[in-house]
Amino acid sequence: MPVLSYSEAFRRLVQEKPDAIAVVCDAASATRAELESAANRRARSWQAQGVSVGDRVAIALPNGVPFIECVLAVWKLGAVPVPLSSRLPEKEQREIVDLADPRIVIGVPDGRYPDRITETEASLAPAEESDAAVEDRISPHCQAIASGGSTGRPKLIVDANPASFDPDAPHYGLEEGGAVLIPGPLFHTGPFLNSRESLLRGGLVVLMSRFDPEEALRLIDRYAVAWVNLVPTMLHRIWRLAPEVRSQYALSSLRRVVSSGAACADWLMRAWIEWIGPDRMFEVYGGTERIGGTMISGREWLDRPGSVGKPTGGRLVRILGEDGVELPAGSVGEVFFLPPGGQGSTYRYVGADAKSTADGWETLGDMGSVDADGYLYLVDRRTDMVVTGGENVYPAEVESAIDGFPTVGGSCVIGLPDDDLGQRLHAIVEADASVEEALRTHLDRELVRYKIPRSFEFVGEPIRDDAGKVRRARLRAERIPG
Repeated sequence: MPVLSYSEAFRRLVQEKPDAIAVVCDAASATRAELESAANRRARSWQAQGVSVGDRVAIALPNGVPFIECVLAVWKLGAVPVPLSSRLPEKEQREIVDLADPRIVIGVPDGRYPDRITETEASLAPAEESDAAVEDRISPHCQAIASGGSTGRPKLIVDANPASFDPDAPHYGLEEGGAVLIPGPLFHTGPFLNSRESLLRGGLVVLMSRFDPEEALRLIDRYAVAWVNLVPTMLHRIWRLAPEVRSQYALSSLRRVVSSGAACADWLMRAWIEWIGPDRMFEVYGGTERIGGTMISGREWLDRPGSVGKPTGGRLVRILGEDGVELPAGSVGEVFFLPPGGQGSTYRYVGADAKSTADGWETLGDMGSVDADGYLYLVDRRTDMVVTGGENVYPAEVESAIDGFPTVGGSCVIGLPDDDLGQRLHAIVEADASVEEALRTHLDRELVRYKIPRSFEFVGEPIRDDAGKVRRARLRAERIPG
């Protein structure tokens, strides 16, 4: 089958089964025909306002059917969707909007951007427009993802791939026509990509408006979900459900559970492998930039605990020391990748510069090592490393140990200024403060003394968002006296 525009690929699915449900979110749903009709009306409305090929359209809507309709409409015009969190503070949203310079901003209050065309969520139903198909176009960039807000310097990652679809190209085991659960926010790369791939392959996109661990299991059971991508925070929250709660739901439909977004703690990966089996559990690693990526199955992982796998798609990986010299197998350094097409073949930044070597290898900023067989092991991000008393501590290792304590819902470890140590480790823990003594005893068994936090702060709310992200820089700034 020839490569198609996203619009044409979906239109053909509509012709095959117009009444098939394409998207469901909470109590709302849309058939393929309904989705196509709504997207065509939106596309015609925006076309009349000047949106054309290559223009960016910012979409600041929560997970739901309207979000999918808008993205499909953007692709129909050959424009580039820029998904944004609907909960972004106004200041941060403005910075990203200024950077992206979109033709239209969708889902913001009237008057927020007087120099731009805007639409509120309530004004998203142009019923007066025709739902006839617009002229087929292919966007030069399938997406532009905003990133980096946690550092105070937002950037836009513009994908180099056009919005063209090859139905014969595989996508991490996602099979044609199956139900896919999207538990994370659509403004993040993984949920956005997986919903797109499912939609264009004729699958049912099961969206969650917000992540809830038991609701995720209920949806898997109800819709016979075959494929789901969960970040480690979600895996953790599901695993912490009481066994009698987890056992209520049938997971036999699942063919693949993919962990991504952060390194999965060894104990958690092993627990899921033992629960659903090594042939259904996978972990992938990569970035929105697509310069590199790895994958490992649960069966491989049992032979190489802690690994995130070998490079996929013809990409190459190597580990470099601080002097830029490649390190031998087993040595920890910064992880660098090279895609098959070379530097610049997969993305470009707006508002940032890539860190690269003279010969075009780039890094996502992560530290790790590669074994003699080419399997990658991550340690942590270079920028997250804490130097305390002259010792390098990677927060991910400490957080993994804390999260392994039975009543902990999640954690974040940061470095705070200390006159004696330079920095001291401070742990923010989602748990009741009454567990502190038992938690310290647990950590004494798991970690060397200098890796154990000097101070603990217990909170009742989740520390990480539904995408498993945590804003360390903000958490640290809030705890340093002004």
